[in-house]
Amino acid sequence: MVRFDQVSKRYGAAGKDALNGVNFELQRGELAFLTGHSGAGKSTLLKLMMMMERPTRGQIHIDDQLINTLKPSQVPYHRRKVGVVFQNHQLLFDRSVYDNVALPLQIAGYSPVDCARRVRAALDSVGLLQYEQRNPIELSGGEQQRVGIARAVVNKPALLLADEPTGNLDPELSAEIMDLFVRFQQVGVTVLIATHDIALIERMGKRRLILDHGRMLGDTHVVA
Repeated sequence: MVRFDQVSKRYGAAGKDALNGVNFELQRGELAFLTGHSGAGKSTLLKLMMMMERPTRGQIHIDDQLINTLKPSQVPYHRRKVGVVFQNHQLLFDRSVYDNVALPLQIAGYSPVDCARRVRAALDSVGLLQYEQRNPIELSGGEQQRVGIARAVVNKPALLLADEPTGNLDPELSAEIMDLFVRFQQVGVTVLIATHDIALIERMGKRRLILDHGRMLGDTHVVA
């Protein structure tokens, strides 16, 4: 599903490599955590998978496609296969929960009927169907994060990326959010979660990819 072959990323001609010779693979339907110190390269790695950045060297394959060589016109189609969950939700507070989740579908040109069906299915999957007409600002932090997850999966992506999705949540809410990611994994979605929360990773008992100063330092499975 995902393969990095000797991937490096340098910012600026004389800059330092944010990633250096990174190799790893994720199988379809696998859930893994990406960890490392601040500045280790986690966000850069996720940006490469989203095609927000292109690698300086190496090859990235996602869903059996070499994405390095995608033309700009092909990038939007690639991004429809990739759902992204952010720490700060990035919700629009001048729109309803429904409208926030519907936005990717509207951009992609879905009909209102298809859009409504997909949005309500996504909201139901995160337990927020009853809040579709509320403003996100009326919701708790955990509920806002669920809206962000619903928006990330409304396109039914094959790959789901999450950048510190529980960074602002207490342990109980963090566990609930992780349960949602496991449910998506169980229906075949590949999930990669960047996080500093080592205790949470240890409880989950999933694979852990460890970055250190741009290099893949470790690739381990933690037994819960």
